[in-house]
Amino acid sequence: MRLSVALGLGLSLLVALAGIGGSIRAELGQSIPAKAPALFMLDIPANEEARFRALAASELKDADLRLVPSLRGPVTALNGRPVSAMSAIPEGAWILRGDRGLTFAANLPEGNQVVAGRWWPANYRGPPLVSLDVEAGKALGLKIGDTITVAVLGVPIEARIASFRTIDWRSFGFNFAIIFAPGALEQAPYTLMATAAPTPGSSTIAFERALARELPMVSTIRVSDVVARVTTILEGLDAAIRIATSIAILIGVTVLAGSVTATRRTRLRESVLLKLVGATRAQVLGAQAIEFSVMSGGIVLLAFAAGTSAAWAVVTRLFELPFRPDWPSLLALPAAGVLIAVATALAAAWPALSARPATAFRSL
Repeated sequence: MRLSVALGLGLSLLVALAGIGGSIRAELGQSIPAKAPALFMLDIPANEEARFRALAASELKDADLRLVPSLRGPVTALNGRPVSAMSAIPEGAWILRGDRGLTFAANLPEGNQVVAGRWWPANYRGPPLVSLDVEAGKALGLKIGDTITVAVLGVPIEARIASFRTIDWRSFGFNFAIIFAPGALEQAPYTLMATAAPTPGSSTIAFERALARELPMVSTIRVSDVVARVTTILEGLDAAIRIATSIAILIGVTVLAGSVTATRRTRLRESVLLKLVGATRAQVLGAQAIEFSVMSGGIVLLAFAAGTSAAWAVVTRLFELPFRPDWPSLLALPAAGVLIAVATALAAAWPALSARPATAFRSL
């Protein structure tokens, strides 16, 4: 029983940590660099859009440039009921807390998918419509046709909910929980936000310098620097976790050796009886190896299944990332676990296996 607990818990923890760490590293090393633009730019004056585009065309040739309008304002009422009159903010209704980022768009943004209602026509001109993040809508109990009121510079704008959307927050594009249809916000003072994704191998230094010189009010964020810093932090955490896991495994091996040692008298008696009926030391050793292999093999399979399931749940449910561990390394852990368990058990049982029958009978 102690063998099962020592080996099973240690290996389950190791497999779970390896699966989680591998999936996160895969996301940081593969998905994020492929999706993320090189630069985010904020606070671009709307009346300087043409100048900004000309600057980007001159310094970032063939770059994927995207601009969206940006405003901010709090949600003040739902179906005419003031938010201030609500006794408590529902769990998950984060759009009611403070100012929200707002935008207006004719077309459905990339990384968004309408799951209820309909997106408006690109040439829509009519009463204010809004598209809402589906999770926020569920938290608030809203449905298609309900109204939401947002205050923009103190002016309340009531809009009917035309659709609910799922948002891929990992798309590294401009993601807004609240998007207005054309015609509602264009007259309000707004700025622009932009992303720039140059061709691979291209430098953005010249563009950044020109932007600082020509439009100094624009704030620039280098996404690659942010990703590099996050990667460094996660690598440090991964190293710390590996050290903690190694300590846990050493403790497990110690407990395993103690478990085998505690049964020394029983194993000594079995070894002596086998030798008396003609078994050689190699045959006794082989019998013990088979016993430990079968026992540890079953435990390792259960531990691997438990650890993999735990890692999948954490990665997909908590982090909302695809489960993409390093499978060759992960599958090597059960084999290594069996080898370590068998070697440790045989080492602890060796004194009983090598005992001479005459000497052993006197000690029993």
